[in-house]
Amino acid sequence: MNITLEKIDAVNGLITVEIEKADYAEKVDKALKDFRKKANMPGFRPGQAPMGMLKQRFGEEITAEQVNKLLGEKLYGYIREEKLNILGEPLPNAEKQMDIDFKTMEKMSFVFDVAFAPEFDGKLSENDTVDYYTITVDDEMVGKQVDMYASRAGQYTKVDDYQEKDMVKGLIVELDENGNALEGGLQVEDAVMLPNYFKNDEEKAKFAGAKVGDVITFNPYNAYNGSDIELSSLLKISKEEAAEKKGNFSYQFTEITRFTPAELNQELFDQVLGEGKVSSEEEFRAEVRKTMEEQFATDSDFKFMIDLRTYLTGRIGELSYPEAMLKRIMRLNNQDKGEKFVEDNFEKSLKELTWHLTKEQLIEQFEVKIEHADVLETAKQVTRVQFALYGMANVPDEVLVNYASEMLKDQRQAEGLVERCVENKIAAAAKGLVKLNHKTVSIEEFNKMLSAE
Repeated sequence: MNITLEKIDAVNGLITVEIEKADYAEKVDKALKDFRKKANMPGFRPGQAPMGMLKQRFGEEITAEQVNKLLGEKLYGYIREEKLNILGEPLPNAEKQMDIDFKTMEKMSFVFDVAFAPEFDGKLSENDTVDYYTITVDDEMVGKQVDMYASRAGQYTKVDDYQEKDMVKGLIVELDENGNALEGGLQVEDAVMLPNYFKNDEEKAKFAGAKVGDVITFNPYNAYNGSDIELSSLLKISKEEAAEKKGNFSYQFTEITRFTPAELNQELFDQVLGEGKVSSEEEFRAEVRKTMEEQFATDSDFKFMIDLRTYLTGRIGELSYPEAMLKRIMRLNNQDKGEKFVEDNFEKSLKELTWHLTKEQLIEQFEVKIEHADVLETAKQVTRVQFALYGMANVPDEVLVNYASEMLKDQRQAEGLVERCVENKIAAAAKGLVKLNHKTVSIEEFNKMLSAE
């Protein structure tokens, strides 16, 4: 057996694998003997069919199977041993590949096109400078977060008189033009409304100061600016019917409910942060600020990786790729999507490929290794943030582990978490090496930058 590499240019090459009968004959004989043991041929007991007959009928197929198996082992073994940095898979060369007759040929030659990754320096040093944005956590932001916790722990209580933002329940009765109950008209019991969300201020004002038992007259059509969806929901009729209900209705208050946020006391502190972690409002606000800063630090690292990518790809510049070969690979991998998909997405794929190759160099430079524990911890961090969005900052570790483990059962999510793990480690190592151009921004400015990107 002989394997040779011909470099056509910096990014294109040919690998030729020459295989002789002596390379595969023993493997074919063994495969035929194994096949004979299982073969069930008419007129012969199992395992007793003549070898000559088996060779005649199945020799070519078995030879092809063994040669292809040997070819794959030797081809990829050569690529690994020679440390060839190829892109995609080797593909048969359409012009130089001869027809193969596995039945008669004793010497076969296989020719493959290979695409090489371009050579470039994507590693970092202390001479590189990258922006790093720190998000300011001010008193107003802390106050809003504290109010959110208090709101989530709040409760609804029944009251006697209506105030803005209260929820009301009552009897709705359709009226005639004289202000009397319309005979055969609509009546809806236990109709629930939030007058504060009316779109018409005049209708909204009719509810001010009302008490349980009071009866007022209002116009639902005007209150909701003719929205058939909201009217049909309130009056329990179809949207088509609701669109015709433009007259007045009476409303008798049977219940008024007011939401009251929780007090900033020890019960709330323990509920949010864990029992005994803080004992005063001042300590609670300080802990909330710390948690927000930690969450924003994750966002800052995310932005840092975006800026690091922009910086490095700009420093590297345009790379020369084996475009014809890469388009061929892309077509084979997306046969169901057609040529237009390749043309529309090829340039974008090259940018992603440049970043992928750059990350491989950074992984090697920083000796990044990912263990299961790293991926699990990243999944826990994602889960912790999700819980925090619902005001649950004090979630037990075993709960986080259970949710994180479920996430990792989904292959797509698991792959995304592994990639996130890799980038987190690259970011941590890069921040300790390069010069950071520190910039402080508000959350609004930060989100605006992310949206632009």
